[in-house]
Amino acid sequence: MTPSTGSRRPGAPRRVHGPGVLPGGQAPPKGRLLVIDDEQGIRDGCRRVLEPEGYRVETAGTITAGRAAIESGEFDLVLLDVMMPDGKGIDLLENIRQRDPETVAAIITGYATVELAVEALKEGAYDFISKPFSGDVLLLTVERGLEKRRLSQESHRLREVEAHTAELARAQDDMERLDRFKSAFMLTVAHELRAPVVAAQSLLRAMLRGLAGDVNEKQGEILARVEVRHQELLDLVNDLLALAESKTVGPERALAPIALQAALTKIVERFRAQAEAGGVELTAELATDPLSVMATEDGLGMVFGNLVGNAVKYTPSGGRVAVRLSRDKQGVAVAVRDSGIGIGSDEIARLGEEFFRASNAKSSGIGGTGLGLAIVRQHLDRWGARLEVESEIGHGSTFRVVFPSTP
Repeated sequence: MTPSTGSRRPGAPRRVHGPGVLPGGQAPPKGRLLVIDDEQGIRDGCRRVLEPEGYRVETAGTITAGRAAIESGEFDLVLLDVMMPDGKGIDLLENIRQRDPETVAAIITGYATVELAVEALKEGAYDFISKPFSGDVLLLTVERGLEKRRLSQESHRLREVEAHTAELARAQDDMERLDRFKSAFMLTVAHELRAPVVAAQSLLRAMLRGLAGDVNEKQGEILARVEVRHQELLDLVNDLLALAESKTVGPERALAPIALQAALTKIVERFRAQAEAGGVELTAELATDPLSVMATEDGLGMVFGNLVGNAVKYTPSGGRVAVRLSRDKQGVAVAVRDSGIGIGSDEIARLGEEFFRASNAKSSGIGGTGLGLAIVRQHLDRWGARLEVESEIGHGSTFRVVFPSTP
C-alpha cells in the first residue's frame, strides 16, 4: 500500500507555508528530502504527500542510486528502505553520517521486527516506520525528524557559542593579567627611575647656580639644555607613575563624593600663573549650587590638571581658556574650552592612546609625553564618566567630562 495522499488526522491544523519567498514568488522548501525505496509506488506516493506540503523531494530506486544521491546532494532527511534488491538500506547510514552528521535518517520496511528496529537505531537511524503507512504517518515522521535536526543544529551552534565565549573569557583573563603585569612593571620602573632623575636634576640646578664652582657662558648654555631634557624625562616618569597608579585600584582609593567647585577652583588657580606668563586668559564659570561627583580627590586633580594644563599649554598668546561647570539632563558636566591649535578630526579618535600625540602638537615644539589623556581616560572609566571632544585645527578644542548623576 502506498501512502495516502488525502488523509489527515481529525482536528489536525492546516499546514501553511513559511513567510519566506524565493525569487519568482516560489516559497522556500520546508526541507530537503531523499526517498530511497525499490518500490515505484512508495516513491511516487511519498512525493505526492510531501511536495504539496512544501518539501523538496528527490527519489532513488536502488542502493547504488541512493548512495550517489547522498554523495552529490544535501538533504535534511532521508527515508530509507531497509531491504532492497541490491543491498541493505542500513548500509547507507554511514554514507549519510559522513556527508552530514546532522542529516536525519528514517527507516522504511515491510518486515518490521524488534531486532531490525534495534539494529537500525544502533546504526544511527532516528525513526522507524513500516509499510503500509498513511500520509499522516509519513508527514508526522518527517516533521519529527526535521525538528530533531533543527534541535541538533541549534545544540551544535550553542556548543560553538559556549566554546567561543569560553575562549574569549580566557583571552580576556590573559589580557587583564598582562595589563596588571604591565602596570606593575611600569610602576616599579618609574619608581626606580624617579629618584636618580630627581637627584641628577638637583645637581644640574646646583651647578647652574654656581654652587659647584664658576660656570662659563658656554657651559651654562649646555647645562641649561641638559636641565630641560631632565625635566622632560622627569615629566615622563611622573606620567608613567600616574598612569600605573590609575590602573591600580586599592581599598585606599575608594570612590567618595567630591565637591567639584572646590576641586576645580584649586586646579584653575594652579595654572593661573602659567596662563598669565603665556599671555592666555584663564577663566572659570562654576555653578553656584553645590555639585558633587563620585571620584577620588587626587584623581580629579590629575584629570582636570591634564585638561586645563593642556589647554593653557597649546593656546598661543592672546588666546583664551574657559572652565565651565554645569548640570544638565545627562548629569554633571565640566567643559574645558580653549582657542588653541586644535586637533584634526582624523586624530580625535586616537586621543587617550598611550604615548599618542596629535601631529600638530608634535610639530609645535611644545613638549609632551602623550600619556596625559590616557591617565584621564583611566580615571573616567573607573568613575563611570565619559569624555567628549570637539576640535578644529586652528580654532581650538572643547574637552567635556560628563559625570553620571549622583543619587
